[in-house]
Amino acid sequence: MRPAKPKLFLSKRSSTIGEIAMKTVVCVLGAGRMGSSIARTFLSHGYETWVWNRTQAKCEPLASQGAQTAPSVADGIQAADVVIINVLDYAASATLLKHDSVTSVLPGKTVVQLTSGSPRLAREEAAWVEAHGASYLDGAIMATPDFIGRPEAALLYSGPRMVFEANRGLLSALGGGTTYVGDVPGQASALDTALLTQMWGGLFGALQGMAVIEAENLNLEIFRHQLTAFKPVVDAALYDLIDRTRAQRFSGDETTLASLGAHYSAFQHLLEACEEQGLDASLPEAMNRFFRQGLSQGGPESDLAALAPLFRKGHTVAPPAEIANV
Repeated sequence: MRPAKPKLFLSKRSSTIGEIAMKTVVCVLGAGRMGSSIARTFLSHGYETWVWNRTQAKCEPLASQGAQTAPSVADGIQAADVVIINVLDYAASATLLKHDSVTSVLPGKTVVQLTSGSPRLAREEAAWVEAHGASYLDGAIMATPDFIGRPEAALLYSGPRMVFEANRGLLSALGGGTTYVGDVPGQASALDTALLTQMWGGLFGALQGMAVIEAENLNLEIFRHQLTAFKPVVDAALYDLIDRTRAQRFSGDETTLASLGAHYSAFQHLLEACEEQGLDASLPEAMNRFFRQGLSQGGPESDLAALAPLFRKGHTVAPPAEIANV
């Protein structure tokens, strides 16, 4: 079993031959597609890399590329300075960590959790890890495995800034978009969820739009082409919505791109198309409730950002029958 300390070796990225560099030893727990991509990236940057997977055969391709295969989770953690976890979920992570053999080797280590989960789960695991003498960062990978290590790969981290800064070089190897989000564990997970929510909103909107296109016997290729043409307008509306919500500027003014009333007038066409073509209107009907409540409270001249408070904690949008006619 290897001692848990950095290894001294010739840096592959050194500009001076013979320059000695101290490198952190890293262990990756989980050798699925993402975990394997993470391990390969560390290897390509010259980091001594240990890997562990429940099915040991998944570690063999990494071993052939220079990784050390850990016989157990405890062995991998003991050999490393930084432990990267990328498994199915937090329950699987807890199964790996919560053993006497593991807790005895955790003190002094840095655990970086890259498993997807809720902010609450991240905070609970952070408290447990820190109670056992290790440092903790929770992270979120905003990329697919093939993007890992590339300049455009974005990874988000939250937890103690000192821990992030101490490991910035190692973590930045995974992507040029490595970003520190905040000092509270779970904030990276929250931002991950928020970004995915925006993506899902767009994808569900596209599904509804394609249903309208096909119902009217249009080719989806023209829809795809016009999405590109329409993108600058959509992006401008999106960033304006964020900026106005941050500034709490909900009333319509001279900079309003389109009033809530104007949006709602155009939105009627979607409701009509669903009714005329017999399309499922579950999504538009949910959107309609927010439109109508926003109009009831702020009036048609308000900005679309006036809907933002309806999504906040403690607010409930009234059923359609309870919303005044607008």
